[in-house]
Order: sequence, then C-alpha cells, then structure tokens
Amino acid sequence: MTFAQMFTSSVGKKLVMGLTGLFLITFLIIHAGVNACIFADLPIFDANDNGDMFNRAAHFMGSTVLIRIMEVGLFAGFILHIIQGYMLTLQNQRARGVGYAKPMGNSGSKWYSRSMGLLGTLILLFLILHLAHFWVPARFTHAGLEEKVVRGVEMHDMFGLMKVTFSELWVVIAYLLGVFSLFWHLMHGFQSAFRTAGISNNKFLQLLATAGVWYSVIICLLFAAMPVAIYLKWVE
Repeated sequence: MTFAQMFTSSVGKKLVMGLTGLFLITFLIIHAGVNACIFADLPIFDANDNGDMFNRAAHFMGSTVLIRIMEVGLFAGFILHIIQGYMLTLQNQRARGVGYAKPMGNSGSKWYSRSMGLLGTLILLFLILHLAHFWVPARFTHAGLEEKVVRGVEMHDMFGLMKVTFSELWVVIAYLLGVFSLFWHLMHGFQSAFRTAGISNNKFLQLLATAGVWYSVIICLLFAAMPVAIYLKWVE
C-alpha cells in the first residue's frame, strides 16, 4: 500500500482510523489520569490540597518540551481521525445506495456502530468547547487564569479556572453530553481499532470486547465525575 493509498483507498482510510484511534485511546488514559488529580483535594486524601496536585500535573504537561512536541502529534492524530471518519461515513452512505426495505436494527449491528458519524460530530463540538475553555487560555490568552506558587514553582492556577468554568450548569450539562457521546463512540471504536490493526483471533476479540466496555466505562466516569464534583463542590 502506497502512502497516497492510505488516505484514498477504503482499506487505507480504515487503517488510518484504527491507528489514530489507538493513539487517541492512549491519550485519553493520560488525560483522565491528569484530571483525576483534582480528587486529591477530597478529605480522604488531603483536604488542604486545594488543587495543588492537579496544578502541578497540568504545569508539567504544559511546560515539558517533549510533551509539547507530542501535542502537535496529538492534534495531527485528531485531525486525521476526524477527516478519515467523515470520509468513511460518506463512503459507506454512498455504497449503501437505497436503504433496506426493512431496517435490520441491532440484529445487523449495534446502533452506536451505525451512528459513529453523529457521535463523532457531537464529540467534535465538545472538543471545540473544551479547547476554548482550557487549552486556549492555558497556551495563548491566559484569560481567567491567575498565577499560583506551588512548592516554590510559579504556575497557572488551572484548578481555579476549572472551578469558575464548572460553576455554570449549562457547561456541566454540555460536558456530560459530550462524555455520553464519547462513551458510545469508544464502545465501538475500541475493539474496531484493534481489529483494524490486524487482530482476528476470536479469543482475543472477546477479551478486547470486554476490555473495551471496562475502558469506556472507567474513562467516561472519570471525565463525567470532574465537572459534577466541582459543580457540587465535592472538591474546592
């Protein structure tokens, strides 16, 4: 397969989708781990943390040169995944032509596997909102950000920005809708990415199906817990 065929052929598009999907699955683990640092503020850990652990983690991610370089690769992965996803969706719609006289429903495939285009669009809108709330202020405008000294190091108070952002109910609801869409997208995308990578053994596929469910549940619960916990002032 030539380089051009990876972006033009049906097999190539699926391969790009699978590889970028595996990359983004790994990124979500790291992102969820950083977000989970806000819970260091809970009384069972350290009620006096005041977001320091999260701020230190966010500062590390934003100030480490290697991670900033990887950030470029991350955006490239997102863009490729989105573009190829839409191209595959359009290609599949054209290939179907006239739909079935009687819809097959879940007997043919799960509803979320048939709705990856819609779910992907909702996730894209959520991603734009998320970048506007946190990435743009952290990297460019610094709007709404105060400086804080943690263990002798001056850094952005990202925890403070989170508290302000998630004090608005509509933002919390928008994030929960985004996480809901991400959950169903991952339910199909997790095992689909590994299939595309070449795994075909039924035993491994069954294990991946189970792992995909657990991965989707844990990752999305962590993402959903963050705005809810801040809005309800479980952490502050």
